[in-house]
Amino acid sequence: MLCSLSPGPNRCLALAIALCASAASAMDIWVITDRQHPVQGTPDRLIELDAPARIETELSTDLPRDVQQASLLVQQRLKHGGPALEQRLARTYQDVTDAWSLGITSLPAIVVDQRYVVYGEPGVAKAIARIEAYRRTQP
Repeated sequence: MLCSLSPGPNRCLALAIALCASAASAMDIWVITDRQHPVQGTPDRLIELDAPARIETELSTDLPRDVQQASLLVQQRLKHGGPALEQRLARTYQDVTDAWSLGITSLPAIVVDQRYVVYGEPGVAKAIARIEAYRRTQP
């Protein structure tokens, strides 16, 4: 079927409706969890609250008892990790801050549009379905 792409009132209206529908269905999905609460599905953002502790454990593994030697070894590990490690640390601490700022109270938490949250549901698709059902009932 051949369609004209020239802008006309009907074409513009159809485009506006399509864009609004697309924007309405687009959701920003965050999963806030830890290693003890696995979640199935792919979020836009995965926040693992225990990630900073895991990195700290990596940095502090097999440290000598001498404080000065331990300090030097950690500094070497940080230097060896370079910018990638710095970015990883910054990202994980920012993730914890963002989860805290949302007021998350239990895990796992699936957050949509930083406005709706479902606690205790390990399936992203099921949590989204619950949120969509709730949205349909609210004006």
